[in-house]
Amino acid sequence: MFSLSWTELSLRLVLAAVFGAAIGIERERKDWAAGMRTHMLVCVGSCLMMMVSSFGFGDTMGRENVELDPSRVAAQIISGIGFIGAGTILFLKPTTVLGLTTASGLWTVAGIGMATGGGMYYAAIATTILAIIILWGMQPIQKKFSPKFQNKSLVISIKPDTSPQLIIERFFEDKHLDFANFSINRTAEETIIEMKIEKAGNATLKQMAQKLHEDPSVKKISWSN
Repeated sequence: MFSLSWTELSLRLVLAAVFGAAIGIERERKDWAAGMRTHMLVCVGSCLMMMVSSFGFGDTMGRENVELDPSRVAAQIISGIGFIGAGTILFLKPTTVLGLTTASGLWTVAGIGMATGGGMYYAAIATTILAIIILWGMQPIQKKFSPKFQNKSLVISIKPDTSPQLIIERFFEDKHLDFANFSINRTAEETIIEMKIEKAGNATLKQMAQKLHEDPSVKKISWSN
């Protein structure tokens, strides 16, 4: 019966922790719910389950009417990690979903842990490096060329007795500003207008913000990607 030595078993678990931490650090610096420790635990747990699947049933091997399929545990890991990934996805609004990259990262980390547990060290190392490049290295390129990062959300807080239509009409008058959608939220203290500006330069937004700041009915203005 083939089994892992203590040295090999420890090596695989430690490597899985290192691989998971390397990917989790990128999520940690952005303060996501699934950070370094979560990625480490997913990777180490997947590694352990893979080793259990491959070597944990050795005492039953060779018995009559006993058939084992180690790949079944691996398939269950892939399915089960979906529940953890779903917990990192946030539906803030009907058109705003956050956490998909973190969820896909956890799914990839599970695969890295399985590869490490199965002794496929090169595959685990190569996937870890590629995942870090995708998550960390590709982000500046994506911000430069992706329209998603060129859009900005402008949030305007006005006095409750002011008509939001007067503010929105200013955006229709500016030919350099295009907005995909806007929402209005009224409370007793204020009315909040949130507008999604498409491909707006910082200079254009600053000019519009300056004009709105001069309006006495505007309480606060902020914008973000």
